Amino acid sequence: MRFLRLTLLTIVVLGLAGAGAGWYLAGREAGPSITITSPDKFVGRSGPLAVAADSPTPVVAAQATLTQNGQSTQVASYAGDGTAQNQVSLSGTLGKTTQPALVNGRATLTVTASRQVFFGLRTVESSVTRELQVRLDPPRIAVTSIHHFINLGGAEFVVLRATPEDVEAGVRVGDTEYRAYPGSAVGLADPALRVAFFALKHDQDVNVRMSAFARDAAGNEATTPLEHQPTKKVFLNSRIPIDQRFLDRVVPAIASNTPDLKVDTSSPEGLLKGFLIINGDLRKKNGETITALAAKSQPKMLWTEAFAQMGNSQVESRFADRRTYFFEDKEIDRQVHLGFDLASVQQAPVHASNAGVVVFADFLGIYGNCVIIDHGLGVQSLYAHLSSIGTKVGDSVAKGQELGRTGATGLAGGDHLHFTILLQGVPVNPVEWWDQHWLQDRVIRKIKEAGGR
Repeated sequence: MRFLRLTLLTIVVLGLAGAGAGWYLAGREAGPSITITSPDKFVGRSGPLAVAADSPTPVVAAQATLTQNGQSTQVASYAGDGTAQNQVSLSGTLGKTTQPALVNGRATLTVTASRQVFFGLRTVESSVTRELQVRLDPPRIAVTSIHHFINLGGAEFVVLRATPEDVEAGVRVGDTEYRAYPGSAVGLADPALRVAFFALKHDQDVNVRMSAFARDAAGNEATTPLEHQPTKKVFLNSRIPIDQRFLDRVVPAIASNTPDLKVDTSSPEGLLKGFLIINGDLRKKNGETITALAAKSQPKMLWTEAFAQMGNSQVESRFADRRTYFFEDKEIDRQVHLGFDLASVQQAPVHASNAGVVVFADFLGIYGNCVIIDHGLGVQSLYAHLSSIGTKVGDSVAKGQELGRTGATGLAGGDHLHFTILLQGVPVNPVEWWDQHWLQDRVIRKIKEAGGR
């Protein structure tokens, strides 16, 4: 009996010791993993809070607190609601509008979170802090250039004054923003000056609102109206008949060069359906690729004279032609042609319309073999349907340098060059850019009036 008592006592003591050790070790475990997505460095008048707490066991509580000059304000919190959640998100609004006591200066964001351990009998906590700069004063923006005349489907140039120096600035046309570049890109010495090309898209309201903006890293923004004179343009309507022979030639060729494109090329019905996919979905996807290349534009003006139209070429189709496609006299699709089709002899040499750097030289869906040149300040030129490409990405090219030869690759009915000018990814009418008088009046004049070269 005595031995049994000693055995039971030993078991109890060992159990208590084990429980105590477990309790102690559980208290030394790490709390939830905390990630602060937003804000990054700044707090303005209003901005998002985005925080996540992740844990291998249920999160029981989390909170975010903003502290400045000894005063703390709880911004967001979470208390367990009875459901076992191993991932918790905190969201809210940071800034003067929701924390009115904030002033310019430093502030600290503290996020704490706790989780269950030791069979839910104990909790452990973790904490993360982020030092922030409260920035409440709005930036300043002014338009310094004058006489802004813009055609529907065309482009214009503006000189802006934006302060402080670290703000982002540009022009907003409707919902589309056009980035401004430092004035030093065109030889302006004043660090507050910015320059930007902007467009009035072919399908926008000619009276759409245009304004210049400046926005800082805290989200504070200032805007001012951009005085301008828009001109409406009438674009052509074109009837484009296609036949089975055309489908037999273009659809399999585009499909074979576009691995992600799933079309049936084994039957006439499949080819027609494939054409509609190419003319619609692939056209849109190709446009997204072109828009993404705008981010590679250099922050300097790589050209000083008007762009050149393809030599000895005849215009077959103009910018923003409204095309209606017919197959066996039945309407099957409608699209807008955003460039100029220029024809010469078969496999005619294609030359760079101006100096720049090649940012694309490959097959591109409806455009076939395609070259895109960056000319700086968001301006790029596109050359499509080439039979061959004679340049590569990264090459610096001079105006008039050969890029390849004309052809009928992609969605082309015959040998020609499809050419367009892109403004931060937006196609604009090339006619203006071919005109030295337009360049002198709309661009060079404004640069010189601002003190540039």
